Amino acid sequence: MIQWLFPKLLGSKDERELHRLRPLVSRINEIEEKLQREPAEKLHELVATWRDHLSRYHPLEVPTRVQLDLMTQAELQAVADAIMARFEKLSKEFSVPPFVRPDANSIETAKAAFHALEPDFSKPRSKYLEKILPEACAVVKNGARRLCGTQVLVNGQPMVWNMVHFDVQLLGGVAIHRGMIAEMQTGEGKTLVGTIPVFLNALTGLGVHLVTVNDYLAQRDSEWMGALYRALGLSVGCLLNQMEPHERREQYACDITYGTNAEFGFDYLRDNGMATTKDEQVQRGHYFAIIDEVDSALIDEARTPLIITGPAPDSSQIFEQQNADVEKLVKRQTELCNQLATEAKKLLDTNKTKEAGLALLKLKLGQPRNRQFLRLMESPDLRRLVESTELTFFRQMFQKDLLKLKEELFFTVDEKTRDADLMEKGRRFLDPDNPDSFTIPDTSAQLAAIEANATLDAEKKAIATTAVLKRREEQALRVHAINQLLKAHCLHERDVHYVIRDGKITIVDESTGREMEGRRWSDGLHQAVEAKERVKIERENRTYATITIQNYFRLYEKLAGMTGTASTEAAEFHDIYKLDVLPIPTNAPNLRVDDNDQIFKTRREKYNAVVAKIEEAHVKGQPVLVGTASVEASETVSRMLKRAKIPHTVLNAKFHEQEAEIVALAGEKGAVTVATNMAGRGTDIKLGAGVGELGGLYIIGTERHFSRRVDRQLRGRCSRQGDPGRAQFFVSLEDDLMRNHAAPAQMAAMIEREGKGSSLGKLVETAQRTLEQRDAKSRKRVLDFDDVMNLQREIVYEYRNDVLGTGDVRRLVHEIISECVTAKVQEHLSECDPHEPDHQPLLAWLLNGLGVVVTEEELATQGFARLVPHVVKKVSESYDKRLHALPAELVEREERMIVISAIDAYWQEHLRDMDELREGVYLRAQGQKDPLVEYKNEAYELFVSLMGSIKQQALLNLLRFSAAVESARPQSA
Repeated sequence: MIQWLFPKLLGSKDERELHRLRPLVSRINEIEEKLQREPAEKLHELVATWRDHLSRYHPLEVPTRVQLDLMTQAELQAVADAIMARFEKLSKEFSVPPFVRPDANSIETAKAAFHALEPDFSKPRSKYLEKILPEACAVVKNGARRLCGTQVLVNGQPMVWNMVHFDVQLLGGVAIHRGMIAEMQTGEGKTLVGTIPVFLNALTGLGVHLVTVNDYLAQRDSEWMGALYRALGLSVGCLLNQMEPHERREQYACDITYGTNAEFGFDYLRDNGMATTKDEQVQRGHYFAIIDEVDSALIDEARTPLIITGPAPDSSQIFEQQNADVEKLVKRQTELCNQLATEAKKLLDTNKTKEAGLALLKLKLGQPRNRQFLRLMESPDLRRLVESTELTFFRQMFQKDLLKLKEELFFTVDEKTRDADLMEKGRRFLDPDNPDSFTIPDTSAQLAAIEANATLDAEKKAIATTAVLKRREEQALRVHAINQLLKAHCLHERDVHYVIRDGKITIVDESTGREMEGRRWSDGLHQAVEAKERVKIERENRTYATITIQNYFRLYEKLAGMTGTASTEAAEFHDIYKLDVLPIPTNAPNLRVDDNDQIFKTRREKYNAVVAKIEEAHVKGQPVLVGTASVEASETVSRMLKRAKIPHTVLNAKFHEQEAEIVALAGEKGAVTVATNMAGRGTDIKLGAGVGELGGLYIIGTERHFSRRVDRQLRGRCSRQGDPGRAQFFVSLEDDLMRNHAAPAQMAAMIEREGKGSSLGKLVETAQRTLEQRDAKSRKRVLDFDDVMNLQREIVYEYRNDVLGTGDVRRLVHEIISECVTAKVQEHLSECDPHEPDHQPLLAWLLNGLGVVVTEEELATQGFARLVPHVVKKVSESYDKRLHALPAELVEREERMIVISAIDAYWQEHLRDMDELREGVYLRAQGQKDPLVEYKNEAYELFVSLMGSIKQQALLNLLRFSAAVESARPQSA
């Protein structure tokens, strides 16, 4: 009762937040009215004042220790004066050093004192931004007003600026600045909304990143909104694909940088996992990211991690070799399933319902997209029969019977989990002479037998061991290739999951319908699809660096976003990113009419109804936008429209180059546009002359998407800024959502009761909600695993950046020497008899591994207590002595490269180990163990080993480098 009463009396949480913001909007408008009477120079004075104040919180740029040691006294004095000037600005807020002397040691101490203060800068910086917020927002609005009537060059085309912020846009802008997601309907001007928080936070000089859906929008908005920013004295950059590193660095150096999430994410990976000098790094920090179409970036694209890869050992031949056999296997399964369909019909005709149910269940398990099966499933009674038979077999007591049933097939297919499983019958078909070849052998017994064989010498044992391991690897590779080929043939459809462009397989994003350039399915699946389509099989890649979208954006100190559809995922935004969603009211009332869904038994009936509805609207001149879920569906609709002689435009992954232009014209009188879902996000559809009187843009969805959010995005394409519009979805029982996730018995009953064209919106939304919850759990599970990896990534990248950025590499080298030598000596001492110590193993390691000469007598005189510090000192002195004559800058560069090379080599190997661990750990669930807990425990052990290996390898290479320098030095007579 109380939970119901409070919102009624006090308003919802969102209403209360908007209520708090409205007085601030009034204040902004008051200030802006006064600014209208001021000259333009007043705006520039305010901006200069704000930037000067915020500059005290900038990172401190100080030369490295090596550079300081080479400076003249006058140069040192200039550095000391600059540091003191910064401390003077900070002295009112922080306790700072009273004086910095013009010498290297004092400057290094001051630098350390400044770095200790940096974590505390965030609070006063945020406080100052809140203080100037009303005036800064007013400056942006006034700047937009002053631009009105002027021409702006956008993508080479002149555009007249005609925008001044509405009150609701100010509301959205303030919400974004305060770290929220502003949910604003399509056409409400989110692009202009972003100028408020972008300008305000760009004053800090730390760089604001505006993340867009694609390169086109990044370039468009950086030029379009850039006109306003530049008029106010700020610099604007834009990241585009194929830019050179020096160009990227220039873009990041700007106050505001536009780009896609992939561009920002890959630059982070290159900077932290591949750059070999500080100059090669292009990013300068992660202060504030504002994500346009935030749900697309943080939900839809978050399913695929960003990965930088390089060539792996070639395994393409195995896919080519096995593809012909798998094709034959799939053909035999098709023949078997057609026989099952015929058998089921006969059994039904003779009223043998139970036997018919078994045949239909086998058919569903073997080929769920079989045409005869789909036709039979049009009958509500048969849907119920299959569902009840399936439920019976999936009960625990019938698990063995289910396995028997599956073994009558060559393989089984599960569309929900997108998996295919080879059965014993299929194994016998592929390898009739040796079906056991599909079982990966346990080689431990074979290896133990080789080791125990006294007749074999060491060389023969090594040869036999290599042969056993090679056979096991070849067998595992064959089994893996067959499994991936099955998935390629049975679960990945051309023009649905991928398209072929220029002889290459290009993945199609299932949510956006866009091509995912440069992305490849992992684990050999991409090669399997290439083999299936008989295009060139590209070499598989190995991972050099990777990060999930979620963990990349969680690097930012501040994160916010805007979109038209975020409410359905509000819980996930809050749980993962700590972002609250605030729905912003529309500037004008929304006049869209949302008609009830129309549902049909078959796709054929559905598409006929869709074409009839398009024709009806087209005849009167009303523009129609048809949203489809795949390339295949868009082409099906296109073919039917051609037969009906209705002119139209198609926008899908095959014809996406003119996306924005096509979508922008979709509101013209008589236009018919067929597009995959979400195409043209970020581009407004403006109504042509006289279209409003015809009812506005008519949105037709040819099927419901797995996510309600994507359906809302499609509906939102019409009725911008109070325009009229209409939206309706057409659904069939053969659609993937309905076949796999809606309750079949309930659907069948409702259709029987209400007839064709029934409104089943609630049933559809229930299926969507169930899927959304499942997908959210899946993303959360993936993130839980990646969080373990992310913690390790942060430690390794921090260490790597410390090596790249430190002004005193020798300090790090001595730390490595101390840590590694200490560990080795302590290990030696733990194995050594204290009464009669044998130091030969330690002496051999020092001499052969490090090239450092230490005698037995020398160690004996130290005793156990002083042995560790003595050996560490000996190695350190030997290292320094060998390099003392070389130029400091040359030695510093070589030392950096040696340590970086060790980090990179072992980190890449560690990534492969972690991939294998993650794939294998799921099997632990069968032993009643939590895979995540097991993964964390083993990942920790692997990481400890990784860090030890990195430093041991770096030590060996550093000492070898110093020994090589010494041996190359001319000896004095």
